[in-house]
Amino acid sequence: MTDVTRILSAIEQGDPHAADQLLPLVYDELRRMAAQRMAQETPGQTLQATALVHEAYLRLVGDAEVHPWNSRGHFFAAAAEAMRRILVEKARRRQRLRHGGGRQRIDLEDLDVMREEKAEELLALDEALERLAGEEAIVGEVVKLRYFTGLTIEQSAAALGISVRTANRHWAYARAWLYTQLRRSDEPNE
Repeated sequence: MTDVTRILSAIEQGDPHAADQLLPLVYDELRRMAAQRMAQETPGQTLQATALVHEAYLRLVGDAEVHPWNSRGHFFAAAAEAMRRILVEKARRRQRLRHGGGRQRIDLEDLDVMREEKAEELLALDEALERLAGEEAIVGEVVKLRYFTGLTIEQSAAALGISVRTANRHWAYARAWLYTQLRRSDEPNE
């Protein structure tokens, strides 16, 4: 049992100090995942990789709910999902109409230069990904790990406990499926 798995088990059993021991062990990997994901975003983002790591980590171990972590890979898959949700929530927040007619209240923390089109693309991808995950859960997980955290095929396979060959097959299927879905959503309704 690795140190990470042992500490995750301690967190699950309610050890109040275990979360403090976990962060130093997983921080570099989470930071790398977040940096890879943020590199795909438009330059000038106010949300930096460090902030994304901290927000995701708080969602994973900072709340009162105890999560049953099966393994190190399960934890990192959950981290990828948390990062994806944070980015999607940020894109949705940008798209939401604010009260006050055509005026928008802008919080300094939310001020960034993400293009409107990029936010729309991310929301369309998220909707299509949710449909895919509903049909093929493991395929959806491969996409989340590859696209939203920038893991390699090998890293994604290890995180999910599947072979690299299976991960490659899932990735190819997902790309084709998502391409078809996103093209359909771009077509004008007749």
